[in-house]
Amino acid sequence: MHNEQKKSGKNPSRHFLLSAIVFALSVQGCAHQEQKPVNAPAQPVAKVEQHPANPAPAPVIEQYALDRLKQMSEKLTSTKAFTYRSNNFMEVQAAATGQFLTFFVDTEVALQRPNKLRANVFGDVPGFQFYFDGAKVSAFDPQKNVHSVSGPLATIDEMLEFVTTRAHINFPSADFMYSDPYAVMTKNLSHAIVVGPSMVNGVPCEHFAYMEPGLNWEIWIENGKRALPLRLAMTYKQVPNFPRFMIEYKDWNLNPKLKADLFVFKAPVNSKQIEFDISEPGKNQSQ
Repeated sequence: MHNEQKKSGKNPSRHFLLSAIVFALSVQGCAHQEQKPVNAPAQPVAKVEQHPANPAPAPVIEQYALDRLKQMSEKLTSTKAFTYRSNNFMEVQAAATGQFLTFFVDTEVALQRPNKLRANVFGDVPGFQFYFDGAKVSAFDPQKNVHSVSGPLATIDEMLEFVTTRAHINFPSADFMYSDPYAVMTKNLSHAIVVGPSMVNGVPCEHFAYMEPGLNWEIWIENGKRALPLRLAMTYKQVPNFPRFMIEYKDWNLNPKLKADLFVFKAPVNSKQIEFDISEPGKNQSQ
């Protein structure tokens, strides 16, 4: 969804892993990064001239929509660790026809602050495993038996900045994992409104909608003090046909017992190590 990626030349194993990483992590879901769905070719955004009689709508910010987002953020950051499962779908543009195809993916996530993360991805994408052990990121593709390992990284925030801005890995669920999700999710907001009461898989919740440049997103937050995210939806306004992404969260555990070795990647026998496709900060990579 966000950065353009560097082609990986003639190394098919390397290309496969990077494609799996980018696709798999892009279906884990959140909103602060203005990104394009994987495989959607870059398209010039037509400049829309505002007629004096039809000015752009003024920002609409409803305080309660911010208050509940902040409460959700504080709930997630107040826990030393959490786990959840998610079911998600995303639309990916087919290279041959341009049609957007729908893919369904399941994800299992375990996070331990300040510096541990584990994610397993499976479904309509090749199985994929992601580890952050407090010192480095490891990504493993079990089907091709290849893996990548980063350099030194100290915190989850630092790790997320690395994978999203330097390694060009789409990781939109990153917003929930930062040390201050509220600051990240409200950074570019122009609109925040209360849609109303709702239900997600039988759980009472509240539905909110937000807008920022290039992206509309909605979130369903569980009622009351639990204030956990139950559903997230995004629409990419700067991509032709406005593709959508949606994820539902379930089985939240805010007090899990996590073993230390859960976050440690041990390369299987004969697994080939390949490099992440890394760019210098602030530099774009061409496709």
